[in-house]
Amino acid sequence: MSAIFNFTFVPWFRSVAPYIHMHRGKTFVVGMAGEAIAAGKLPHIAQDLALIQSMGVRVVLVYGFRPQVNEQLRAKGHEARYSHGMRITDEVALDSAQEAAGQLRYEIEAAFSQGLPNTPMAGSTVRVISGNFITARPVGILDGVDFRHSGLVRKVDVAGIKRTIDLGAMVLLSPFGFSPTGEAFNLTMEEVATSVAVALQADKLIFLTEIPGVRVKPLEPESEDNPIDTELPLAAAKQLLAGLPPAHAPTDTSFYLQHCVKACEAGVERSHIIPFAVDGSLLLEIYVHDGIGTMVVDEKLEELREATADDVGGILQLIEPFEKDGTLVKRDRTEIERDIANYTIIEHDGVIFACAALYPYPEARTGEMAALTVSPQSQGQGDGDKILRRVEQRARAMGLESIFVLTTRTMHWFLRRGFVQVDPEWLPDARKRKYNWDRRSMVFVKKLV
Repeated sequence: MSAIFNFTFVPWFRSVAPYIHMHRGKTFVVGMAGEAIAAGKLPHIAQDLALIQSMGVRVVLVYGFRPQVNEQLRAKGHEARYSHGMRITDEVALDSAQEAAGQLRYEIEAAFSQGLPNTPMAGSTVRVISGNFITARPVGILDGVDFRHSGLVRKVDVAGIKRTIDLGAMVLLSPFGFSPTGEAFNLTMEEVATSVAVALQADKLIFLTEIPGVRVKPLEPESEDNPIDTELPLAAAKQLLAGLPPAHAPTDTSFYLQHCVKACEAGVERSHIIPFAVDGSLLLEIYVHDGIGTMVVDEKLEELREATADDVGGILQLIEPFEKDGTLVKRDRTEIERDIANYTIIEHDGVIFACAALYPYPEARTGEMAALTVSPQSQGQGDGDKILRRVEQRARAMGLESIFVLTTRTMHWFLRRGFVQVDPEWLPDARKRKYNWDRRSMVFVKKLV
């Protein structure tokens, strides 16, 4: 095994570990568009879902079959008809939907049964269980349009689904529901996934879709200045949705966004729109800091705050690599526990991504900013500046007139932010006595105005 592999794998695995712990025991409802299966993405999606489940996540998978039904209709010489963003399901469309649902269920179950050696599912046992968990009602007539056998979710068998996932199985749901009299109704994958997520009060609702997410400027084309908005607070998502035209096709920005908003409003913590075209998008969204698609969340996940005793472990994990390469001076757990009130942190989704400590020297009207650290995962995104501003605020509140830092490697970062270099003799007497002349750290000072 190469040293380069070791060098990259170990930090990566350590960065993923907090998310593995965080998601263990959580319930995710995944809505997979039929277009993903038509595009040949099912084998890799199944592998990723099996991997996610093996790490303790409870999974409910809802699959769509829009293109498969349309293909069946074309083969029968029948036209696919839509209104209000829903299929008008006549007798021929209902037969086509039933055929497509059966075929896709077979393909999905087969995909989760592959345990070939040297594949991601080697040695895995994924039990997939389907059932009549959805009770439906007819859409009826809207604006003069009779939707025939198209339906809406009336009720979700929450107890039945929970018993099934408690057995360690993955629940597989088609976009079909049945009335108490046994009548079948064609539903939409999006509505089934949303209704199930709300009924279960799932921790995540994830849509694997044709689109990469919601762009910062959703009505403008893709560009470097118009990237995917990776995190949308619920209030902003609702405001955006109100200004978008009604959704008619899955590629419309509001098509999946409306379901994400509905789920979050009803108590689902986070809803995601991610692209199935990107291999491993589920893993990237769940286990990487910024993810790959758009997440709608009831409140901002990032928090800039002062540290507490519960943050000691996270701070140690953050600064350890920088202590090893000599960027930071070694600090033991006892020292950090003693000084924890001096620390400011940035926490995102339960993981600490940046920190710094402020040690005041009131007699000299100055303070030392120490242990300024930003995780490699979030460097370049402004976290260092956020921490610096908060430390400056804390220093001003203490009546300090300046802050200083000691560094051997990051002098240019501080110079660009208004610090100036001074001789170590400038240091307050109490700090000068602790100065390590062998390390030869440079001293930079910033006046607080």
